[in-house]
Amino acid sequence: MKKVSYYTLFVVSLLFFLATSCEEKAPSNQDPKISKEQNEALFHAVLEKHLKAVSDKDYATLKSTMSPKGNMELIQPNSETVYTVDGFMKFHEEWFAVPNWTVNTKIVSTDIGNKIGVATTEFLYQEPERNGKPYFNRLIVNYTLEKIDHQWYIIKDHASSVEKTEN
Repeated sequence: MKKVSYYTLFVVSLLFFLATSCEEKAPSNQDPKISKEQNEALFHAVLEKHLKAVSDKDYATLKSTMSPKGNMELIQPNSETVYTVDGFMKFHEEWFAVPNWTVNTKIVSTDIGNKIGVATTEFLYQEPERNGKPYFNRLIVNYTLEKIDHQWYIIKDHASSVEKTEN
């Protein structure tokens, strides 16, 4: 039987130790306090609350879906980007004051992680009369939500017009 050197034994032992003790677990994408299904339900509840607040022109409820950190990125067609909750709320306060419009929304898709989730929605904005005729604007609106202290909040709103009435 061949004699194994202490150096070889040490290296093999060290490699074995490193291979077994330093095994990385894949990071969990799930809050350990709630199930994946509960997380998704909470995400959808906030998103649906937000969409209903827009449809109902409900300023207070809309504000409750905003990040308590004050960060909010609003990107609208033909407008400068807004980067704060205050700016977002000012935009909506002015928009909600416009009479006789309606909006119908539909959630098209979602991708929900533990801390960040995204949703794609479709908006159909309508006015019964603008410049003497009915007006509509069909938009795709992407939302990003962030989970802060186990609660989801809207932090980004990016709207793109797909089809609308000619001005």
